[in-house]
Amino acid sequence: MIRPKLNEYSIAKGVRAFSSTRQGGVSKGVFGAFNINEFCGDNPDDIARNRLLLATELGITPDHIIMPHQVHEAKGIVIDNTWRHLTAEERRQKAEGYDAIMTQERSLCIGVSTADCIPVLLYDAKHDAIAAVHAGWRGTVKRIVEHTIQHMQQVFATQPADLHAVIGPGISCDAFEVGDEVYETFRAAGFDMSAFSCHKDKWHIDLKACNRLQLLHAGLQNKNIQATNVCTYTRFEDYFSARRLGLNSGRIFTGIMLQT
Repeated sequence: MIRPKLNEYSIAKGVRAFSSTRQGGVSKGVFGAFNINEFCGDNPDDIARNRLLLATELGITPDHIIMPHQVHEAKGIVIDNTWRHLTAEERRQKAEGYDAIMTQERSLCIGVSTADCIPVLLYDAKHDAIAAVHAGWRGTVKRIVEHTIQHMQQVFATQPADLHAVIGPGISCDAFEVGDEVYETFRAAGFDMSAFSCHKDKWHIDLKACNRLQLLHAGLQNKNIQATNVCTYTRFEDYFSARRLGLNSGRIFTGIMLQT
């Protein structure tokens, strides 16, 4: 039997957290083999089959895997108990245009889709709340991680000191070469560029480091932040990379779930 090969994270008992790899699915070519993102051009039948494979692995039904349609903004959606009663079309409409997703509902796997961008998972140990964040460079410069934590404070009464975070697979500083306009966008937004950028032939930005700094600035304890050292650009055979495979290619799914 085909099983998705997942990179699992140890956060807390009763919390399942992971990033998918390219292995363990049925998609073909640059979508192969495991992709559940329906917005990148993959075959819908293959996507449905892959979702079923992941749901089986997680012990839930495919409709309990929730991933918003991301638009590189800094808005988040809260999934509450009304979600289970929505039709498929209502769910699709409700999840349109968000780059962060959060919930306290159990047995719902929430997650984000990336291919070089940075996925960040959050777990509030005191209030049993979880979140998944898509932090591309545009979301990072808009401080989406900090906004998500503020959102969790408002909705769940989350205290940052209680949060555990995972920074998942994404492009490394060495591989993330950017134009002057991207560098200037960060600088104009008030970032200390010396903390996560360097200049070679062009500017290079460390998105993982920038998001870690945002987590710390929001009040997380450094000991509660874990990060993968996976560079999606250099390990494109194991993880999807839009810079290596093209925009119309598969996506990593980084998810988190409160188990029953």
